[in-house]
Amino acid sequence: MQSTWKKLLLSAALVVATAAGASAKETVVWWDFLGGGDGVRMKKLIEDFNAEHKDSIEIQATTLDWGVPFYTKVQTSAAVGEGPDVMTYHASRIPLAVSQGVLAEITPDDMKIMGLSEASFASAPWSAVHVDGKQYAVPFDTHPIVLYYNKDKLAAAGLIGDNGLPKDLNGVDNFKAALKKLKDGGSKWGISTVTADGSFSFRTIYSLLCQQGGSIGSDGHWLEGDNADKLAKAVQVISDWVSNGYNPSYTDYPTTVALFTSGDAAMMINGVWEVPTMTDLAKQGKLFNWGAIELPVFFDKPCTYSDSHSFAIPNNAGKPQTPEKHAAVLEVIKWMEGHSLFWATAGHIPANKAVTDSAEYKAMQPQATYATLAANMIYDPKSKFAGVASPLFDAAGNAFTAAINGETSPADAVADMKATLNALK
Repeated sequence: MQSTWKKLLLSAALVVATAAGASAKETVVWWDFLGGGDGVRMKKLIEDFNAEHKDSIEIQATTLDWGVPFYTKVQTSAAVGEGPDVMTYHASRIPLAVSQGVLAEITPDDMKIMGLSEASFASAPWSAVHVDGKQYAVPFDTHPIVLYYNKDKLAAAGLIGDNGLPKDLNGVDNFKAALKKLKDGGSKWGISTVTADGSFSFRTIYSLLCQQGGSIGSDGHWLEGDNADKLAKAVQVISDWVSNGYNPSYTDYPTTVALFTSGDAAMMINGVWEVPTMTDLAKQGKLFNWGAIELPVFFDKPCTYSDSHSFAIPNNAGKPQTPEKHAAVLEVIKWMEGHSLFWATAGHIPANKAVTDSAEYKAMQPQATYATLAANMIYDPKSKFAGVASPLFDAAGNAFTAAINGETSPADAVADMKATLNALK
């Protein structure tokens, strides 16, 4: 009975909040951590929402620093009832947030009011926003890593197939042979991927662990059985690229991007969030023919690291949302989900299947080409120690940077990472 009564209250409030000429305009305080192309696009979405709802709802948005500063601010603010009404949140950080009591549950009634359900979303991001059977956010996208490529250089090396896409890249040895062809053909580097920061490289390494059927584990059970050996093999792949001269050593993120966009590197592994960089340069006539595809299958099966931006509601201590406020928040989330095709121009794969199934999305390149990886994604383990800017990523960074660059062995690096993770309490 209580659930039914709550649903009726929220439905009535939603009508009141969104009806033209409503007597009270609801303000929704919004926090995000989105910069670059993401930030530009989200600001446009917020601007459009406010224009469309000018008589009923206004989003008042603030962008905070990405990573630990954002999540610390949310935690401390929610604890004293001063958090926002809605916020962007990485799905990978949700288990930690739940353990801290930071997030309010998104109830089945909330989803019904928004016209959304499990059937609305790809399975991986839907699972990622759940902990112990409860939903704590609404997934907005998936943002995996992909392989960017210079089509002209690959074509000259005989690595473009009749379908116009790269070929002969699957398998560790085949990929190394492709890198050699590219370098022998005049590329300074066959590939550029971040090697100065093992925590960023962990995205690729974690993908290669999964491609072997391996698992990172979780709290108190990290890298058990043969998973440490499989992880060492994954680290060895990138280490070999560096030692063979196919990928530069100790290269930071901006340099990695610059090497690719300048044409010095024929390929690059990076997040889909760099698609706007490529798109903008191409429009200015400053880039070669380029594309992006799902990470090749180096081992036994396709698998690629991903995370999701999602919408979450903080559990503001002592200040639960009024029915009217909550209805306005649900309208914001619903509207954003319905307009995520524009968000896809930032490179992300919308989590909402109605968008990815649309003709408009399927005509979007290279997004539609790499969208196939939605069926092959792996997220961080559901652990309070995992997620972006987490102890898991810190442990990877501290262990893997030296191994990637030949300063220590992959096996020793994995042993160090395992010991660090198992010491976490």
